[in-house]
Amino acid sequence: MLVQSSNLIKKYFIPDQQGMPERRYDLDWLRILVFGLLIFYHIGMLYVANWGFHFKSAYQSQTLASLMLIVEPWRMASLWIISGIAIRFILVRVSLVRYAFVRSLRLLLPLLFGILVVVPPQLYVEMSANGALDMSYWQFYLAMFTDNGVIFEKYQAGIWPHWDVNHLWYLRSLWEYSLAIIVLLPLLNSSYITSACNWLFKQHIAVMILILSLPIFIIQITWDPDTNRYPLGFIFLLYGYLIGWHASFWQKLKVNVKPLLLSFVLLLIALIYFYNTVWIKHNDATPPWLMMIGMIIYTNVRVVGVLMVLACAYKYLNRKSPLLNYFSDAVYPFYIVHQTIIIVLAYNLAPMALGPVIEPISVILLTIALCFICFEVIRRIDILKPLFGVKIKKHYHKGLQKIAYGCGGLLIIPIGLEVLL
Repeated sequence: MLVQSSNLIKKYFIPDQQGMPERRYDLDWLRILVFGLLIFYHIGMLYVANWGFHFKSAYQSQTLASLMLIVEPWRMASLWIISGIAIRFILVRVSLVRYAFVRSLRLLLPLLFGILVVVPPQLYVEMSANGALDMSYWQFYLAMFTDNGVIFEKYQAGIWPHWDVNHLWYLRSLWEYSLAIIVLLPLLNSSYITSACNWLFKQHIAVMILILSLPIFIIQITWDPDTNRYPLGFIFLLYGYLIGWHASFWQKLKVNVKPLLLSFVLLLIALIYFYNTVWIKHNDATPPWLMMIGMIIYTNVRVVGVLMVLACAYKYLNRKSPLLNYFSDAVYPFYIVHQTIIIVLAYNLAPMALGPVIEPISVILLTIALCFICFEVIRRIDILKPLFGVKIKKHYHKGLQKIAYGCGGLLIIPIGLEVLL
């Protein structure tokens, strides 16, 4: 009976290990680079006209939108693909129980700490810039715990009233998807899905793109634009899990690097043209069929963009480096603190009227410097590491480890229940 149960678990809940590499350095590098791009993208949000953000600089540019469209369609999709592949690697190596518990600790502790400590300055800046506050930050922070809602009457949206995840929505969603995928494992690991993937990855690259794009396109035309990032993220995470280390898929990408690059450039030109001539002028008089063409272009830029960066990384970045471990550890701390640093810096630099060149350069340089300073502090203090998603490498006494895991488990129960319910 035990043998049968073990075989069933292995068949339905553990991914096929055939062809699995020890480590994929290209995916590690790509994860680092995409998170790095995210910092510059959020700095750009200060200055791009017509795109909403928690705080906007006085120096805004419509032209900047065309530059940001180079990365906007595929940046988060790439992270979700990588996250799905990472989950496949993890599930081969650990039990489902350990996967669920450790995954929860690593994602929910930083999320809880971020919500309570890192994110509030963003709300303070946003409310101050809108003229809704006339108090110090510490008075404001105390009010977040004690106020009955008068101050925050127009700022109630969030995981709790006036407590929100802001840019940390990725951590929240990644945790939700990490649990949801457990339920889907019997389907994802089934022979039917395996056969379908084997067939798909042997088709011409254009056929593969068309089939992968279809669910994305359907979501984009049927889902609320303000919330469609959640189902899109889940679809791309599932794509990543199914792609895994499938040899046919990665070989197809490797031999199609140039066609993918060319296709991406042509599609990107079409998207930027469409955005500047139709999208920003969109009103009730715009024909629906014209907007549908724009959505088709956008969908293809997203999917081809993801495949293009995966292909380039696989061909050129699959190599070890002494810097890889350092920057891999830095990813979550940089991600968690960067947006608060950007917004606080921009808010405090605004009265200086530095101009449209000096101000953004100052924000870029100071943001990078402060992110490195924060990480250098975090990596030296073990008690801070779990709060920023960094693994503790020092081997402590097993009894102390159990106490730490127990305390961490208790701390994440409220946030876990809030996210799920």
